[in-house]
Amino acid sequence: MDKDTVLTVKDVVKEFGTNRVLDGISFEVKRGEVVVIIGPSGTGKSTLLRCINQLTPPNEGRVWLGDREITDKNTNINQIRQDIGFVFQHFALFNHLTALDNVEVGLYKVKKMSREDARKKAIAELERVGLKDHMEKFPAELSGGQQQRVGIARALAMDPQIMLFDEPTSALDPELTGEVLNVMKDLAKAGMTMVVVSHEIGFARSVGHRMIFMEDGHIVEEGDPEMILRSAKKERTREFLHKITELYGG
Repeated sequence: MDKDTVLTVKDVVKEFGTNRVLDGISFEVKRGEVVVIIGPSGTGKSTLLRCINQLTPPNEGRVWLGDREITDKNTNINQIRQDIGFVFQHFALFNHLTALDNVEVGLYKVKKMSREDARKKAIAELERVGLKDHMEKFPAELSGGQQQRVGIARALAMDPQIMLFDEPTSALDPELTGEVLNVMKDLAKAGMTMVVVSHEIGFARSVGHRMIFMEDGHIVEEGDPEMILRSAKKERTREFLHKITELYGG
């Protein structure tokens, strides 16, 4: 494997019964690269992210994180997941824990850090996403945007090699979307390797290195976001971009 390649997805197929959701997906992500995946609902984008970290194991195909094969049955998947940050659409926080507890729990339970070191690390990550003043609040006391930023801080605290974002702003009111996107932009500018499923065209244009358009379980087109947004080669890509630009702006 190329030492600059963080993620390799090769010929991934995922079927649910007779429904083939992913049909031979292949792509690579280089260190520091931000890849934005777009496409219609139900086309397999979220399933692809879940196949990458084995929350949903693929039926066929292989996935590597660096030179470690995630899909190898002998791989310690719990260990490798520590190196893959995952930010969910619906936050997935522990409602009975404070923001601080949500971020630090994985550090002392999974990474076996001392409680003192875990707390210091958690506070630093919450400060990084602008939530140091809210760290003692429970999820129900936070806005959706703040809850999503706690989710980002929790993923970052594990010091992952790559961050996967599954439509991180789609469950948010429009006025809360910006605060999450600003955190993600800061991460991108700091060199974090990221794969982002999103319809936020402005985000893709400002920090994305590559855009992938998926439909019906296939990659239809990929390339530089600005080039695709200005002059996509495929008619279907142009149709989709026109629709989402009308809906979401960009």
